[in-house]
Amino acid sequence: MASGTKNKSGGKSGGSRGKSGSVKAARSAAAVKKPKPWGTVGIVVALVALAVVVFGYAYIKIDAATAWKPSDSNKDPSTEIPGIVKVDYKPAQHVTATQRVAYDHSPPFGGPHDQTWASCEGIVYATPVRNENMVHMLEHGAVWVAYNPDQVKGGDLDVLKGKVSGQDFISMSPYPGLDKPISLQSWGHQLKLDNVNDERIDHFIQALKRNDYQYPEPGARCDAGAEFDPNNPPPFDPAPAPADAVKMDGTGSQQAQVSNGMEVPPASGATPPASGSPAPSAPASGSQQPTR
Repeated sequence: MASGTKNKSGGKSGGSRGKSGSVKAARSAAAVKKPKPWGTVGIVVALVALAVVVFGYAYIKIDAATAWKPSDSNKDPSTEIPGIVKVDYKPAQHVTATQRVAYDHSPPFGGPHDQTWASCEGIVYATPVRNENMVHMLEHGAVWVAYNPDQVKGGDLDVLKGKVSGQDFISMSPYPGLDKPISLQSWGHQLKLDNVNDERIDHFIQALKRNDYQYPEPGARCDAGAEFDPNNPPPFDPAPAPADAVKMDGTGSQQAQVSNGMEVPPASGATPPASGSPAPSAPASGSQQPTR
């Protein structure tokens, strides 16, 4: 009997241990099989990625908007534009409405120019405009967008117009015979391009339009007043410059006078200055006295 009781007792003990082990095993299996919150993790990861993209895009846009802005530490951002051409031109050398200048580039972007500047208030000229007037507006901080009318037409022409029309200190005109579809000019700077969608067009405008470090007459006006009719501008002359054209060093140019901040031509038979005012000295023969 004793051994039987022991066996029975032992059997009960073994059963309890077996049942307890089964429960533990089941709990372990349940813990192992408990699903991970992958949905929540995925949402968090997606939100983080979206934030990175949004802030990254905003940073890029801000950086792009300021990368081509001139500053004291970067006075000429255009030097980073591939293809840019720079020339140091002497300012304030004026010619009359009947004179031509033998420019060293086509289109020109500096040197002697007409005493009256072309209007540069976002005007899209329908016809080619005289070089000498367009160069003067560059001296005032404007950008000149020239295009070959045989190569830039239709939608491409509309793209260029959209960058100019209604904007200040920029004008656009056709330029017959231009060796590239597009040519951008500011005082002492030029960039020729093949495609109206080239981002360098915007870079050039941002870097050089009214860049006070790069043009001779900061604060100068862009409206030409009664001296220049934007609806009937002086026409472009495609013929080679004649032998008596004014040279790039200003040889042969006529002096202009400055009155009340406006550049006006010297008048023949002008009235003598008022009493007490100093009379202007005449330049020596063969000398130049360029003024703004």
